[in-house]
Amino acid sequence: MSSDFIYKKQSRQVRTDLAMESLPESAGGKWQLNGISMIQTEYGDVTETIVEVTNNAGAQSLGKSIGRYITMSSEDMPLPDCETRTILIERLRLNLAHMLPQGGDVLVVGLGNRRVTADSLGPKVVDKIFVTRHMREQTPPSLKGRVRAVSAVAPGVLGVTGMETAEVIRGIVDHVHPCAVIAIDALAARETARICTTLQIADTGIDPGSGIGNHRRGLNEQTLGVPVIAIGVPMVVYASTIARDALTLLAGDLDLDLDEHSDALDALVDRVIARQLGDMVVTPREIDERVQNLSDAIAMGINSALQPNLTKEEIPIVTP
Repeated sequence: MSSDFIYKKQSRQVRTDLAMESLPESAGGKWQLNGISMIQTEYGDVTETIVEVTNNAGAQSLGKSIGRYITMSSEDMPLPDCETRTILIERLRLNLAHMLPQGGDVLVVGLGNRRVTADSLGPKVVDKIFVTRHMREQTPPSLKGRVRAVSAVAPGVLGVTGMETAEVIRGIVDHVHPCAVIAIDALAARETARICTTLQIADTGIDPGSGIGNHRRGLNEQTLGVPVIAIGVPMVVYASTIARDALTLLAGDLDLDLDEHSDALDALVDRVIARQLGDMVVTPREIDERVQNLSDAIAMGINSALQPNLTKEEIPIVTP
């Protein structure tokens, strides 16, 4: 495996928010190279991959900011009742607890447009967060000293509010003074198989709208002044990616040298798909059910990570 391979893969300009999809296809197990390290572990049917970018050379070759990216993947992830869901919630809880400061208020932000199903993951998660900041004076005696102050907001999108998401969140952060922000958003994947089957946690923050190529000012420690933990699930894939995959399979069946014809395939996809349809994105037909199930699981993982001193029975199940 070489850094040249990583640079070549980046040159294809195929949009993905997942750090693991920017790694070489041959990557597996555990390795470290030129500012990038990766370790992969199996938890039942869930594959957890931790990618760490440690310097500028690694950031440039991977196309990601310096930081830690944890992905959990399983075909059963969107299912409502299964062992995989239990593992996912527990791994999300443990990884979040490791990234979060030990004490202090936490602000949970649900990014996206709740009117568009494939972009509604963030707002749906926020609807189910156990918010406690307003309970400082009314906390029952049995919970005194055991409840962490949590606030939550779904700020909407620029096209609806007329305000940049980063501006809104920055104003809230300046007023609430949280020790950390957890931001949830829908992502875009390079591989269609990743849609609704992979969850990524990153301590590098997030770019609102990046999943559909609609780049806005980032939410990170530099812009907000506090650590930002991003949680995302791929909900869409570019139509050009599907076309590219189909042509690649066809080229393989015809025994064509993929390296030799890679530029020609990219040019064909650009001419047939990108120029005709633009940056069209595709999402599964069952996206509403999948978003509902995944938002439930993510909210449970966040609630249990934020309230480690409470039992599952003491954390109310919020149903919007």
